[in-house]
Amino acid sequence: METVSLVLLLLVAVVASSALTRMSPVSVPVPLVQIAFGAVIGLSTHIRVELDPEIFFLLFLPPLLFLDGWRIPKDELLRDKALVLELALGLVVVTVVGMGWLLHIMIPLMPLAVAFALAAVLSPTDPIAVSAIASRVPIPRRMMHILEGESLFNDASGLVCLRFAIAAALTGEFSAGKAALSFLWAAGAGMLIGAGVAFCVTRGKGWISSRYGEDWGSQILISLLIPFGAYLLAEHLHASGILAAVAAGVSMTFAEFSIQSLPVTRMRRGSVWDTIQFAGNGIIFVLLGEQFPQIVHSAARTVETAGHQDPWWLIFYVVVVTLALIALRFAWVWGSMRLTLLKRREQRPFRSSDLRLVSAMSFAGVRGAITLAGILTLPLAMNDGTAFPARDLAIFIAAGVILLSLVVASIALPLLLEGLEMPSEDAAIEEEDRLRLTLAKAAVAAIDKARDRMVAGADDTGVYDRAADRVAGIYQDRIDLKNRDDAAARRAREEDTIDRHLRLAAFRAQRDLLFRMARRREVGSALASKLTRELDLIEVRLKG
Repeated sequence: METVSLVLLLLVAVVASSALTRMSPVSVPVPLVQIAFGAVIGLSTHIRVELDPEIFFLLFLPPLLFLDGWRIPKDELLRDKALVLELALGLVVVTVVGMGWLLHIMIPLMPLAVAFALAAVLSPTDPIAVSAIASRVPIPRRMMHILEGESLFNDASGLVCLRFAIAAALTGEFSAGKAALSFLWAAGAGMLIGAGVAFCVTRGKGWISSRYGEDWGSQILISLLIPFGAYLLAEHLHASGILAAVAAGVSMTFAEFSIQSLPVTRMRRGSVWDTIQFAGNGIIFVLLGEQFPQIVHSAARTVETAGHQDPWWLIFYVVVVTLALIALRFAWVWGSMRLTLLKRREQRPFRSSDLRLVSAMSFAGVRGAITLAGILTLPLAMNDGTAFPARDLAIFIAAGVILLSLVVASIALPLLLEGLEMPSEDAAIEEEDRLRLTLAKAAVAAIDKARDRMVAGADDTGVYDRAADRVAGIYQDRIDLKNRDDAAARRAREEDTIDRHLRLAAFRAQRDLLFRMARRREVGSALASKLTRELDLIEVRLKG
């Protein structure tokens, strides 16, 4: 019963934090509000969450990373693959080595292997927090795609490094060659397993649906089970379950193109996954806040571990580590973007906007749930039964960096992102225009064929011609738009925007009247629900 109460309490905290953030006149990031709610729960109730990292990883990471991999634009990810890999792999290794030595030098009582373990869990970033922080300031889409792609893969690389660091701390031995081979197996096998699971499951359900019909409820449930299956199978084979979940999500995009689901399945599945993403992300940060009082409570023991008497040293460590992470990320991002994104533009010194871009990418390296869950995997004792050295200190520093990085990013990012644009490529806009033109021509051709079939044997063909001309006219306008000069095309786009706003106003007025009539029982609830759904679908399409 206590577990059920805890789950309900966490969900209430997620909903309340979201509502409070929207009502607040001050721009406060949702993760910070959720952490505050979690801290209140930890201080005011007798409920305590013993956060088992293995269960945490299994419940939260596979579905959330699977969804991120599924929804991330693949073309944009491939376009910036060099920068993503440099951040997800190169920056992780540099962070582990550089921050590991810094922590060991700054805190001599922390063994080098433990310092490397702490640096490993500090290397993954959390784009969920960044997106929430920048929710009231539009973040450039390309920048968000890079951050999402980085986070999809640096979670796995950081946790693999953590595994090797813990093994070195327990055994006192470390082999670079063995670690490299293990990393290649964990990464390569994890991605193959994830892609294989997604492919086999989608092919199987597609075969059944094509012969026996499609049940949207079963289709949605299958999509929910795929990330867990990929994660568990990969972990059973000592591969990376996280990369398996990511690879399964990435593969789902291509599987959906070859085996299409019914429109109603896609719409309802999207709604279910949106709810899971909202609840899962919120619960993670609420749990993070619930852990803070317990972590702070052990501060006295933590100070003694660090070899000091003044607890302010702990704040000093957190500040230094956070600033060092930002500085290291700034240097790496500057070099990477200089070599990849900005080298495509004319060679010239960085402008102020370029430095703002690098700074925004640096402050966007917020730490989150992966860092907390990873640091909690540190064992309680060594192989000989003695306490694991500096465990409480490492947990405190990791938790402090999470909180401080969120606060710093919430202040710096809105200032840096205001009016900021990533280096753009006109080819993407031209490709979109060409695709829209091709689709419009295909639509007109399909309408002509459908009209010819419908008028065969009909007495009055005029009604079919008028209906076909009316529907085809929508697509013909798009075709004609491509043939106009730039000024005319610009005016046509402005008219299209105005038309869309007017139609949205009309749909909202219809829905408001429909609601009033339903409340007065002037129309039946079933009919009102049907018409409301039709209006909602059209409004969503226009907004998209």
